[in-house]
Amino acid sequence: MARNRQRSRKRPMAEMNVVPYIDVMLVLLVIFMITAPLLTQGVKVDLPKAEAEAVDSGDQEPLVVTVDAAGEYHLNIDNTGKSIDDDTLKQRVATVLSRQPKRQVLVRGDKDVNYGRVVNAMVLLKGAGVESVGLVTEPADKPEK
Repeated sequence: MARNRQRSRKRPMAEMNVVPYIDVMLVLLVIFMITAPLLTQGVKVDLPKAEAEAVDSGDQEPLVVTVDAAGEYHLNIDNTGKSIDDDTLKQRVATVLSRQPKRQVLVRGDKDVNYGRVVNAMVLLKGAGVESVGLVTEPADKPEK
């Protein structure tokens, strides 16, 4: 009889229940999926104010060359936030335009940057095959911060 009692006892289960961990991972996945698009890196640029109408860019995001206050170039397709030199700018823009020839190209120049650096960016874009360049400004009626 003593043997029967020992057999009827349940042995401890050595398995781990992973369902709560899967739930936590799914919640974290949803959080990262929502916040990832919000974490785009950018370059701080004080744009000059002007009265102009917005340009319709269509379905494609325009290619934006930014000239920051230090006169360094940045490209919006390069999300590293690092500046690029003249040759790299020309090469990358030419590569993008070879695949998407109708893509709009814009130049964002800081209001305190040397005008020559903005003109140089436009010359580099012309050398890369860009036919027309738009300039990005802030609306004139926007209050300053």
